[in-house]
Amino acid sequence: MNPQADAKPTPVRWRDYLELCKPNVVALMILTSLIGMLLATDEMVPIDVLLLGNLGIALSAGSAAAINHIVDQRVDEKMARTANRPIARGRIETRHAIIFSLVTGGSGLAILLTFINPLTAWLTLGSLVGYAVIYTMYLKRATPQNIVIGGLAGAAPPLLGWTCVTGEIHHDALLLVLIIFAWTPPHFWALAVHRKDEYANAKIPMLPVTHGEKYTKINILLYTLILLVVSVMPYLTGMLGWLYLLGALILGAGFVYWAVIMLRSVGGDSGMKTFNYSIIYLMALFCIMLLDHWVIKSYSPVFA
Repeated sequence: MNPQADAKPTPVRWRDYLELCKPNVVALMILTSLIGMLLATDEMVPIDVLLLGNLGIALSAGSAAAINHIVDQRVDEKMARTANRPIARGRIETRHAIIFSLVTGGSGLAILLTFINPLTAWLTLGSLVGYAVIYTMYLKRATPQNIVIGGLAGAAPPLLGWTCVTGEIHHDALLLVLIIFAWTPPHFWALAVHRKDEYANAKIPMLPVTHGEKYTKINILLYTLILLVVSVMPYLTGMLGWLYLLGALILGAGFVYWAVIMLRSVGGDSGMKTFNYSIIYLMALFCIMLLDHWVIKSYSPVFA
C-alpha cells in the first residue's frame, strides 16, 4: 500500500482564502480610508458611501494581496514568516487563487464604479496595479529601494476614502498620503532587519541584505525624522488643530525613540519592537486626527 496515495488532500478552508487577503494589513488600510472619509466633511458621511466605499476598497486591496501570495509563493516557502501561507503550503491551488483574486478585485472595482464614483475606482485600480504588479512583480526583486518607491500604492487608502465622499482630489488628502508614504520605509525596514537572513536566503534585495544592518538602521532613523516633520504638516496648513499636533509630536517622539534604540542595539528584538510600535503609531495618529476634527475643530469653536 502507498500511504501517500491513500492520503486525503487537505481541505480548503474559508480562512485560507481570508488569509490570501492579508486581513490585518487590509484592516489597517480600511482604518485610514474610513478616517479619510470622515475627515473629508464636517457632516456625517452617507451610510451607503461609508459601507460600499470601504467594501470596494477592501476587496480591491484583498485582490492585490492575493496576487502578492501568488507571485511570491516560491519566496514564501523559504521564509519562516511566510512559509505557512495557503499557496506556499499547497492548501490553495494557484489557479484557484488567481480566480479568487480576479473575482474580488473585479467586484471591488465594480462596486466603486457603480455606487461611488469613477475617480475613486480609477485611483483604486492604480493602487492595485502599483502594489500587485509594479512592486510585487518588479520592484521587490529589482532594487533595495523597493519599499520606498512601491510604498506610494499602499499610501493611497485615505485619499480613496476622501474621494469616495467628495469625488475630487484635495491637498489635505494628499497630506494623509504623504504621511503614510513617509511611514512605510521605517515601518517595513524594521521588520526587514529582524528578518534579514530570511530575505537573504530568498534572494530578495531588501536594504539590510544589500547594504547591511547599520546602514538600514541609519535610514530608519532618518526616515522617522522625516515622518515627524511630515506629520506636523496637517497642523501647519490649518487642516487640524492643537490636539492633533500634541498627539503627532508625542507619537513621533516614541517612533524616534525606537529608531534610536534600533541604531544602538546589536541583535535582539529591537527591530520587531520598532515594527510593532510603527503599527500602533499609524493607528493612533489617524484616530487622533479624527478626534481633533470632530471634538476640537467641528464642535469646539473656542479651540478653532
